[in-house]
Amino acid sequence: MRRAVARVLGARARLRWVHLVLGGALLMPYFLLAQVVVGGFAGSSALDSFPLALAAYALSLPLAAATAVFGLVRPMSVTAVRAMCGVPGERLAEGPARSWAARGRASAWWTLHLGVGALVSGMSLAVPPMAVALIALPFVGALRDTPLGRQWFGPGTLPYAGSLVGIALLAGVVLCAAGAGELLARLAPVLLGPTGADRLAAAEERAADLAVRNRLARELHDAVGHALSAVTLQASAARRVLDRDPEFVREALAAIEDTTRRTVGELDAVLGLLRDGDPARADAAPAPTLAADLDGLLARTRAGGTAVAAQQDPGPGGDWARLPAIASREAYRIVQEGLSNALRHGGGPVRLEIAVRQGKEGDGHRELEINMTNPPADPERREHRTTGGRGLRGAAERAALLGGRVEAGPHEGQWRLLAVLPLGGGTR
Repeated sequence: MRRAVARVLGARARLRWVHLVLGGALLMPYFLLAQVVVGGFAGSSALDSFPLALAAYALSLPLAAATAVFGLVRPMSVTAVRAMCGVPGERLAEGPARSWAARGRASAWWTLHLGVGALVSGMSLAVPPMAVALIALPFVGALRDTPLGRQWFGPGTLPYAGSLVGIALLAGVVLCAAGAGELLARLAPVLLGPTGADRLAAAEERAADLAVRNRLARELHDAVGHALSAVTLQASAARRVLDRDPEFVREALAAIEDTTRRTVGELDAVLGLLRDGDPARADAAPAPTLAADLDGLLARTRAGGTAVAAQQDPGPGGDWARLPAIASREAYRIVQEGLSNALRHGGGPVRLEIAVRQGKEGDGHRELEINMTNPPADPERREHRTTGGRGLRGAAERAALLGGRVEAGPHEGQWRLLAVLPLGGGTR
């Protein structure tokens, strides 16, 4: 019994009632326009005749349906339904209607909401005063002398018949409002729910968001992973020669300071994007490049005690700044990951060759080739190496985004990382 009363008079039922009254209010502009049209054809005001008023009401519904094909009607309706009808948000569509089918469903909902809302609003305004008067007839003498009193409280009538009718009218209004609210709540997911196109668009948006977040995760992994490896080796090398080579120790400490400062800056920038909840701004993340940052990367690696022999050939013009920006960024990260891998798992000096070469396709097509080799670690050290492989997978993903490739593995007694990134017709 309590549950039934709550469904009729509870907070949710009252909100749905307000939602219906809002629909009735939204129908008023259409009704006034239809009233003018009907009155013009009938030669009198539509309010002077109940049939003409019904005709104006009937004409206002197709007018409302016609305006509801605009895409913004659906998000407005969805917002109202979520707030007032108690329909779970995941059952409703997001954003404007994209297809004509979705617009047709939104138009049907708009027409239903406004049409039913107008009826419930009219009942809510007209019936309660009449019902209260009928309920008060047996108790208020002044009402008995009115035409309404003589009809319901006169000779041959039951003394409290008017009161019972008034109570029934109030109950009828409440039940009609609750029933109409429940009907709209059940139809909302059908008429305002996501279509196949909406689900596809949402899936594409989630995929794009995930791709950007994966990119940010790669940036964090590459930057922080390399920094930790370099700092560990630099600190270890400085500790070993602390007493006999103070100059090397100073260089190692300076490299550690520089490495950590740069990495903290990159970390703050990436985490700031994630905290702001705007991964679409991922392009604003720090982006070291070959032109601006390669020399510093090599210097910090050497400061850790690892010899790096680098041979660079940027091609015509002799300037890495002529590379396409995205290729320069991704190439830097690939080199960084290769050096990190050599620092963690390698067993000797690193040889690095970076060159812009003529591609196999010809016709001016160019490729950026990164070839890095180093002796593999000795067997004892190899047993303790990390086997996650996330860094090399990230390097392969970076190259694949540009249409290139990455190969990593044993090669002629060395460990080799080979990356080839296409540059198109030139290096600009």
